[in-house]
Amino acid sequence: MLTPLTLDFLRLLKDNNNRDWFAANRPQYETAKKEFEQLVGNLLKDVGAYENLPNTTAKDCIFRINRDIRFSKNKSPYKSHFSAAVGPGGRHSGRIDYYLHIQPDNESFLGAGMWATEPKQLAKFRQEIDFNAQALKSIIEAPAFRAYFPEIWGETTKNAPKGYANDHPDVELLKRKQLFFMHKYTDEEVMKPHFATEVARGGLIIKPFCDFLNYLFFEENEEPVDL
Repeated sequence: MLTPLTLDFLRLLKDNNNRDWFAANRPQYETAKKEFEQLVGNLLKDVGAYENLPNTTAKDCIFRINRDIRFSKNKSPYKSHFSAAVGPGGRHSGRIDYYLHIQPDNESFLGAGMWATEPKQLAKFRQEIDFNAQALKSIIEAPAFRAYFPEIWGETTKNAPKGYANDHPDVELLKRKQLFFMHKYTDEEVMKPHFATEVARGGLIIKPFCDFLNYLFFEENEEPVDL
């Protein structure tokens, strides 16, 4: 489980985001990193009840804390959060998986969906919405889904994309360039002993949406099924 040490470290890192401070506080970082690795390891065990995770380890899933500053105006060298992509193969799989983000001050969340969507994938998504929007709507409009994932994130186009009418009955879905759902957790929830189990419960709720996108984008062998 996570302890206040992990959240305290991330909070201090946000205010002291430089290499000298990080080096001086590396022991605290290593302890916080170990706690997060244990959390992700426990999450993999729970998610493994409904996802095939052959040989996937916590280290496969966890993103580096170092920021890529090559093309960013923000030159802070470190992220002020821990994060992991939980799914078969971990963070490099390219699949739609379960993204866990740990950040102090009640900013932690579980999320999944379309984010860095390639043009070919976006075209497939729009074709599917035009052909049969109800398949997706039956998933993301289900009461249990919306109760756990009330927040929708991502960019949309101002008008209907080329080739689709502005009066299309599902134009709002067609206009989505990104379609990402998240559930936020309080700091108190994050530090509970069975937090990994709660995150895995959220993953099971959003699994049909992930399955829908993975089947659509990657033509995986099995069609998504309702759980």
